[in-house]
Parts: sequence; C-alpha cells; structure tokens
Amino acid sequence: MSKTIIGKVVSTKMQKTVLVEVERKFRHPLYKKVIVRGKKFKAHNEMEGIAEGDVVVITETRPVSKDVHFVVSKKLDTNTVS
Repeated sequence: MSKTIIGKVVSTKMQKTVLVEVERKFRHPLYKKVIVRGKKFKAHNEMEGIAEGDVVVITETRPVSKDVHFVVSKKLDTNTVS
C-alpha cells in the first residue's frame, strides 16, 4: 500500500515538479504545548492548473528522479480541508 499525504503547494518553479509542504501537529511531552512542524516533498506533476497555495494529495511511487518519490494524485478544494 502506498502512502498518501495531503499538503500545500509551496513552489511550482521546476518543470513537471512541485514542492509540497506537509504540516504535522503534535503535543510536547513535557510542556503540553502544540507544536507545528513541516516537511517538504518534491512531487511529479502532470496536471494542468496547479499553482502555489493549492492543496493537493500526493501518493508515493517509484523514484522518478534522485529527489522525486511522490506524484500529485489530485487537487483538493480549499474549503474541504480544515
């Protein structure tokens, strides 16, 4: 089963590749404060109309290049993601 991750497009400056930032929230074990951490993934993009700020679903796939191991599955409506 391949991983599917929801993230926000940060950059579209590469050809057929987008940079997607995925944020995760967790509670600090001692101080109980909610901490937000992010990680950026490069994803292969064949779809038209993806711009910076869009929310997309990326799916793990075989390596497309040295750094690209995900592919953009679909673009989500920004109203559906909380």
